[in-house]
Amino acid sequence: MSTLAWIVVSGLAMSALALVGAVTLVLPVATLERILLPLVGLAAGSLLGGAFFHLLPGAVSALGNELSVYLWLVVGFLVFFVLEQFLHWHHCHKATHDHRRPLGYLILLADGLHNFIGGLAVAGAFVVDIRVGVVTWLVAAAHEVPQELGDFGVLVHSGWRRRSALAWNFGSALTFLAGGLVAYGVSDSLNVAYLLPFAAGNFIYIASADLLPELARQERARDKLETTATFAMGLGVLLAATRLG
Repeated sequence: MSTLAWIVVSGLAMSALALVGAVTLVLPVATLERILLPLVGLAAGSLLGGAFFHLLPGAVSALGNELSVYLWLVVGFLVFFVLEQFLHWHHCHKATHDHRRPLGYLILLADGLHNFIGGLAVAGAFVVDIRVGVVTWLVAAAHEVPQELGDFGVLVHSGWRRRSALAWNFGSALTFLAGGLVAYGVSDSLNVAYLLPFAAGNFIYIASADLLPELARQERARDKLETTATFAMGLGVLLAATRLG
């Protein structure tokens, strides 16, 4: 397949993950709660493994061991930090008496922006190297599954009907494909290899600021061991995947 075909297929596949919330229609709530935190642990390990074992080495290989690589890493981290800080501030200052429905729109906005940036980064990886693109997509997908489950739950809790929540969540996920097409469109005039450390910064922020704190809140030793094991599994799988390159 051509690079553009990889970007389009991966973008549509990532968008389809937004429909994962449909499993909540058939799975008992207790079952979902049981598997969600182990999935979060797996996603956190995969994000950090993808950042440190694939994206950063790929960036250094393409751009050299230059300060600019690490500056783009920091920019990627800061973009998500500022985005999350602004969205939390906006919600606190704009919430109405009935704040649940505005919260749903806020989740969709945040997810749409996040997916657009993710699409830029994954497409940039595909342009640099198809294998790096596939690994980057898989790592991003490992994060998207628990995130989309969580987003769907927030929308339903905010008063959305389940079918509407699925449809709107899918719509916000299509921005991933839009970001990928934008990155491909500018790849001839701009060096999209800089999106590799940028994506690494995104992944490190999500894992360290959003996912790992969730795991740290657990109190039972059994739960801590379980999520630590899935976190290590995520790191191990991504480390093992370096052999495929």
